[in-house]
Amino acid sequence: MSRIIKAQLVKYSHLAHERGLTAAFGGNLSIRFGNRIFIKATGAVMDDLSREQVAVINMKGKQLSAIRPSSEYRLHLAIYRERPDVKAIAHLHPPYAIISSTLIKKELPIITPEAEIYLKRIPIAPFRPAGTQELAEVVAKYLQDYDGVIMKKHGTVTVGRSLREAFYKAELVEESAKLWYLARK
Repeated sequence: MSRIIKAQLVKYSHLAHERGLTAAFGGNLSIRFGNRIFIKATGAVMDDLSREQVAVINMKGKQLSAIRPSSEYRLHLAIYRERPDVKAIAHLHPPYAIISSTLIKKELPIITPEAEIYLKRIPIAPFRPAGTQELAEVVAKYLQDYDGVIMKKHGTVTVGRSLREAFYKAELVEESAKLWYLARK
């Protein structure tokens, strides 16, 4: 099973980079399987991620693999603890979502029917330093009731019952941000 999970993380990491949802070292994806979390390794790059660059930790954050997890592992853990229904998380750095977070204070307007159906609302979480427990707690609170959030000046986090679902919700957040940005001119 771990081979299949790692292959999914590789596939969607490459897809996120190809679709412009992240660049360079930014972003990370994870899948929860039982008490284990498979997550991109620290320092790994999404566009050339390999199975060997997938770390494994438990729900307490203990490293179970020789590979160190992303510095955002606290964010993933906090969300999984808050939302037992969530099986996958996509944390990406899409440009329109990031720029919209600097122009909007509380919530990105929903424009498309798909975004309304799958996301309901897209709140904007206040800035907290990357990789911190403080960021993890703030984002997890926002995701208690919604499946997507934009972190001010940082990126997006979306959740789902599968990595495919979390990934496509991330695309909907970025599409919403892009449409809002283009419509304001």
